[in-house]
Amino acid sequence: MHHIRKKIYNLLDGGITLNSQSVPVYNRVPTNANHPYIWVYSLTTNEINQNASTYCLECTTRIECVTRFNGDQGGDLDCNLLVSDVLSLLRTRANGYFDLSDNNFSVYVNVLDGVNYEQIDRDDHTYFIGIIELITRVEQTS
Repeated sequence: MHHIRKKIYNLLDGGITLNSQSVPVYNRVPTNANHPYIWVYSLTTNEINQNASTYCLECTTRIECVTRFNGDQGGDLDCNLLVSDVLSLLRTRANGYFDLSDNNFSVYVNVLDGVNYEQIDRDDHTYFIGIIELITRVEQTS
């Protein structure tokens, strides 16, 4: 799982902008984080397709795109734009999967499990969050 998260982090870090400003990417969100930001973390790892010769794993990574506005200013459009930009970098077909060959794994599926959106209204800010779940299936190569 950590190899997949590292690939995702490296693809997104410095690769996403909003309103001409780079959007920071975090593995752990600091208390003083500026908004908007992207948070990448592990959700689940399951063994699948069990056989005697290799390990096959299904790993779900969650990527949250978080925007914040004062009161009732702003909206979810910025969050939607971030989600689209993230997916354009991460979501590929058979060509262009994460290269995990240095870690003795081969990616054979990389699929979007869905995107959920949340709006959280607090006294000081309104938060719009796009929650991406990405499923990556890997097979041990040696």
